[in-house]
Amino acid sequence: MIELCKKGRELNYSARFRRGNIIHLPDVGNMIITGDLHGHRRNFEKIVSFADLGNNPHRHVLLQEILHGGPRDSKGGCLSFTLLFDAIRYQLQFPNQVHLILGNHDTAILCNIDIMKMGREMSRAMKDAMKRQFGGEYDSVYLALKQYLLSQPLAVRCANRIWASHSLPSGSYADSFDVTVFQRHSRISDITRPNPAYQLTWGRRHNEQTLAKLAQLFDVDLFILGHQPQDKGWTQGGKNLIILASDHNHGCIISLDLAKSYTADELTRCIVPLATIA
Repeated sequence: MIELCKKGRELNYSARFRRGNIIHLPDVGNMIITGDLHGHRRNFEKIVSFADLGNNPHRHVLLQEILHGGPRDSKGGCLSFTLLFDAIRYQLQFPNQVHLILGNHDTAILCNIDIMKMGREMSRAMKDAMKRQFGGEYDSVYLALKQYLLSQPLAVRCANRIWASHSLPSGSYADSFDVTVFQRHSRISDITRPNPAYQLTWGRRHNEQTLAKLAQLFDVDLFILGHQPQDKGWTQGGKNLIILASDHNHGCIISLDLAKSYTADELTRCIVPLATIA
C-alpha cells in the first residue's frame, strides 16, 4: 500500500491535465462527476461500470470524499481506506481519465482534526482499523496515505466553464479568497483553518450573491459540488449550482458533454441515479 500511494501521489503531481492545483479539461469527450462516496463500495463499482473507461478514452471520472463511512471491521473500525486504495488503483489504470480531488474529510485526516459522522469520530475509527490490518507497518502506510491526500488537486475546470470542487468558500470568505492557491500544489498550511484550501473544502450554504462573486472570481459559469448531504442524491442549490451526493442508495452522479455549454437547469437533465445502473 505504501508503494501504491507513492505511485498515486507521483501521478497526481505529474497529471497531464493538471496545472498548479487545478485539472483543466479540454472541450473533448465527456465527464462523470460524483458527489461524496464515503466508503460506499457498491456505488463506486457502479460508477466504474458506467464509465467503461477502457472503451471510452476521452471520458473522465471525478471522484471525491472517499474516506469515512461504509463497512466496518469486527471491532467497529472504518474500512473506507480499502476503497481509497481501490480508487488509486483505478486512477493508475486510467492515469489521464480518473481524477480525485481534495475533500474536507481528507483535510481532517491531514490536520489530525476530529470529525464526526453519524455519531462516530471517523478519523480515530479509521486509524484503529488500519492499525489492526497493517500492524507494524501502520505508521508507514498511514503516512503514505496522508501524502497521497495532500497531493490531490483542489478542483476540475472544464473548457465549457463548469467548475467541480468539493465545496466553495462561504460568504464571509468570498471577497478575500486567495486564488493563488490554485497556482501551486497544496501545503499543509493551506488546509488549516481559515486558509484557502480549508475554505474551499468546508464551506456550506452559499447564497446567490456568494455564488455570483465566486463565479466571477474563478471565471466560470456553473459549479458542481459535493460536501453537503442530499437525501435524494442531488439538489439545485442556486442559479448556477448543483450539489451531488453519491454515498447512499439514492445517490446520483452527473454525466456531461465537455464540448457543450449548459445552464444549471440543463445540467439537472444530465443527472444519473446510481440505482438505475446495474
